[in-house]
Amino acid sequence: MMTQLRLALKNLVGAGARTWLNVAVTSFTFVIIIFMSGLYQGILAYSKRVTVESEVAGGIYWHPLYDPDDPFTLDDSHGAPPQAVLDQIAEGRAMSVLLVTGAAYINGRMIPMQLRGIDPAQQIVAMPTTSLADYDGDAIPVMIGTGMAKLLGAGEGDAITIRWRDAYGTYDAADVEISKVMSVENFKVDFGILWLPLAVLQEMSNMPGEATYVTVRQGEPLLETASPWVLKTVMSLMEDMIALVQAKQSSAAIMYVLLLALSALGIFNSQVLSIFQRRREIGTLMALGMSRQRVVGLFTLEGGIHSVLALILAFIYGAPLLYLTASRGLPLPMDYSDSGFLIGERLFPVYGPWLVAGTTLLVATIVTVVSYLPSRKIAKMEPTAALRGKIA
Repeated sequence: MMTQLRLALKNLVGAGARTWLNVAVTSFTFVIIIFMSGLYQGILAYSKRVTVESEVAGGIYWHPLYDPDDPFTLDDSHGAPPQAVLDQIAEGRAMSVLLVTGAAYINGRMIPMQLRGIDPAQQIVAMPTTSLADYDGDAIPVMIGTGMAKLLGAGEGDAITIRWRDAYGTYDAADVEISKVMSVENFKVDFGILWLPLAVLQEMSNMPGEATYVTVRQGEPLLETASPWVLKTVMSLMEDMIALVQAKQSSAAIMYVLLLALSALGIFNSQVLSIFQRRREIGTLMALGMSRQRVVGLFTLEGGIHSVLALILAFIYGAPLLYLTASRGLPLPMDYSDSGFLIGERLFPVYGPWLVAGTTLLVATIVTVVSYLPSRKIAKMEPTAALRGKIA
């Protein structure tokens, strides 16, 4: 085996530029597949983290009529949570959120929005709700995100007028003051949303003790007896995001196939040319007693070594690049909130060990199989014909 290995290495080095060109293309395939896969894994990991920290925590109980994709259900999707859920809220293991449709009036403009009531003392999601409790002014305190602040053209301390409809269908209005402009990575709790203290919004809308959904603390067991309220786990709430990322990954798979085909075609052509040029060498090896299977194995081994050399080359220049992108991130030139992706100002790819190992195994297998295919021709060669430089 060692003799075959030394002979295979000698033959590869002797092939010169042809070998190193194939190695370079294969190493590029390694790096690109790992980078692109890590990029989508990074998007998914970031989306999960931000969504869990700022919105869904450990899971949510929905009012049976609530549908976030249907705004016409908001006026009716409120009520008192089941007693078991109320016990979780009383113990600080969950928090209520009440949604009321409304509008804001500022600088002569009317902007439709949602009024959301939240407990200022909550510690379930990563939002600075304590600013609502610390407010010492005379108006109703509200909290908005940076995206909403840009839309309104307002900042902390500014007063705006809001209008809403209460549980009896009566419209009312009041002046509120922005007590906090929060920097939040999740646009789903920013754009079109104005946060108020829960008790204040319940009183304003004549919905005492009611909520639209209840968010459970991370790690808290979810109740299966919350009926008629609908239990939503973290994974079920993120199905759309996961499906969106997977759809993008499927599109990127076309590029992976093209790169793998390019790498495999180069090695296949190299093996065919090598077998044609080395006919006398093959005949000599078989005449000296080397079996056909061992000669086939020699050429297959040469092809397999391509993947090893490509992996070494990919590690030399790819590892530093992948490390830099994973540690420092990739700056994005624009805000991608409108795309439906939860992406921050910098995108951090995630390169897991299974991703690297799986990519290495995939490319090495394809390269080895492609090397074996033209080598099968050797099994049909006659030593005498090969010595004369002919292939039967």
